[in-house]
Amino acid sequence: MADALRRTLRRGLPPDRYLLGAALRHCADHLLLRGGQQLLALSFKSRFAACAFVVAGLVDVFSKCGLPSTALRLFYSLPPPQLTSNSVVLWNLMAAGLARNGDPASALRLFLDMRSSGVLPNHFSFPTALSSAAVSSSPSAVLQLHASLLRSGHGGSLFVRSSLVHAYAKRGDFPSSELALREGGGIVAWNSLIAALSRAGRHLHALHLFADMRQRGLHQDEFSFTAAFNSIEAEMAAGSGRALHCAVIKAGLVAGHVGNALVDMYARGGDLRAARAALDGLPWQDVVAWTALITGCAGHGLHGTALELFREMGGVGLVSDEVTGAAVLSCCAAVPAPALGEQVHAAELRRGRTVFLAVGNALITMYGKAGAADGARRAFDEMPRRDAVSWTALLLSCAQNGSSREALHLYRQMVDECNERPDYVTFIAVLFACGRARLVDEATEIFNSMETEHGVVPGKEHHACMIDLLGRVGKVTEAVELLGRSGFQTDAAAWKALLAAACRVRGGDLAVAEQAAAELVQAQPEDAAAYVLLSNRYAAEKRWEDAGKVRRLMRARGVRKEVGWSWMEAEKKVHWFAAGGADHPRAAEIHAKVGEMMERTGYEAEMGWALHDGAATEELAYHSEKLAVAFGLMSLPDGAPIRVFKNLRICGDCHQALKAVAKVYCRVVVVRDPNYFHHFGLDGLCSCGDFW
Repeated sequence: MADALRRTLRRGLPPDRYLLGAALRHCADHLLLRGGQQLLALSFKSRFAACAFVVAGLVDVFSKCGLPSTALRLFYSLPPPQLTSNSVVLWNLMAAGLARNGDPASALRLFLDMRSSGVLPNHFSFPTALSSAAVSSSPSAVLQLHASLLRSGHGGSLFVRSSLVHAYAKRGDFPSSELALREGGGIVAWNSLIAALSRAGRHLHALHLFADMRQRGLHQDEFSFTAAFNSIEAEMAAGSGRALHCAVIKAGLVAGHVGNALVDMYARGGDLRAARAALDGLPWQDVVAWTALITGCAGHGLHGTALELFREMGGVGLVSDEVTGAAVLSCCAAVPAPALGEQVHAAELRRGRTVFLAVGNALITMYGKAGAADGARRAFDEMPRRDAVSWTALLLSCAQNGSSREALHLYRQMVDECNERPDYVTFIAVLFACGRARLVDEATEIFNSMETEHGVVPGKEHHACMIDLLGRVGKVTEAVELLGRSGFQTDAAAWKALLAAACRVRGGDLAVAEQAAAELVQAQPEDAAAYVLLSNRYAAEKRWEDAGKVRRLMRARGVRKEVGWSWMEAEKKVHWFAAGGADHPRAAEIHAKVGEMMERTGYEAEMGWALHDGAATEELAYHSEKLAVAFGLMSLPDGAPIRVFKNLRICGDCHQALKAVAKVYCRVVVVRDPNYFHHFGLDGLCSCGDFW
């Protein structure tokens, strides 16, 4: 059509309105803004700027190209007679353009202006008005439009009926939406309501409606099955999922959106073998299906498997997107695998994906959990846009890496300077930071402001943080009083925090420890923490008989203590170490290196950390974190930081020993236990200030 217009102009002939209209439709369909601007100039030159037919095309072009204000000026440039005489198409295009560009209120006002101008709406007018009314501030707007379309005689149109069902559903008025559907609606209307119910968390209702649709013999397409899979996944109805899988195969729809939803349903439900089989059974695989499987594995704690799948996905030639990148970075944070995380970061940077909020947040978390607080800060500073998750991730990174006061400063900056609304998790992070820095007054102020200033009701985690803080500063009595306060939520986490506070060697209250242990055993009988902490407390008091009694009781009840492990990345693989280290292929070399470490530093084991009478020095010497650091000295390049990760809290003897190792060997040693990073510096000091 553009060629026809060029030929006409070359011949010196003026274009007519139909040729201009066709060229404008071409520009609108292909989003050709420059072409639309040239045709606007031509319409003025050809004196068609006052032709409603040509202006309708211009309005369509500029609306679709994201310039609704220009479209609106052109619309109102027409003389009133042109706007009120057989111009419903023009009004429809203008209203649709406003709605498309995020201004539904103006679109709804335009519909009302059209009615008041005497222009009768057609069946294309009502869908735009209904979609705009669905998000308007007026609760009765959809109802009024419903009455209007019934009076106008357009209520029987499937197109209008589907829009009405969708509008009621979007307002959350599901009874009215279903009533409109029952009065007559096609497959689009059924799909719209099922999807809306699923998004609203009303999954059983959505599945009942899906089943009703099948019983009525209505054709179900890929959108019907996708919404149903989402609800089955949320309800964890594995049997229904398999039945629906069979229906999808019979319908020949195992591809595209349905196939991806199928993989996602199995993966999120924990049936990872079925999810992998569904992925392998797809006629063609895309990045969405692989990402569904990767996130499903990650969601069930199989982070290593998720990372292997990521490598496999790259091997089949698929390029990850920002959702995959964020998921893989989260897995790198959980393992943790900082070396792989840095590679993924580099790849996301090359592809320009670090601008995505989810990727930026995952980067902050990954670097923070790897003990690289500087990397977390850089990732935060480079984000073009931040939300509460971004601030919270950086807060937690600072708190866990020994910069609690910096975390408190970030919280003030977040709230006072950036007007970012802190959420439930933000307060856990900032109270945790106050606990590490023993900032009682600041924590109390923030805790008291949660509900009054920020509308966040304190939960169990916040109460546990306050108990932990009071215990850390030796105020065990105040912690007990806080537990007994009206409205205070006491759960296992709070009792565990009180027990840990009372069990600290430095002046813990043994009677409180015994009470807290009893409460914790009652709340979580399968948790070994109560037995281990109380036994350790007795051992610290040299009450070996009581310590042994607690451990015998623990064994009699079948409660097992979690095995302590340490691990680290070296030589392009992850190495694992248990106490004693006999299972490692280089165990003899590692033991010899531990002996060299102790001899060179002059460190002697502090037997006060022995947990039973008659413990040998070797028992403390070969704790898993010491073995990991020894292996790091053997295998990492000179000067490279040694990063060790633990599943249990670092013991006091290892803490003292590693301070000496870092100083004598001139190596930065970073040990992460479940709650904290210990950065042992070249000065022989730890970032925790010997208080953890």
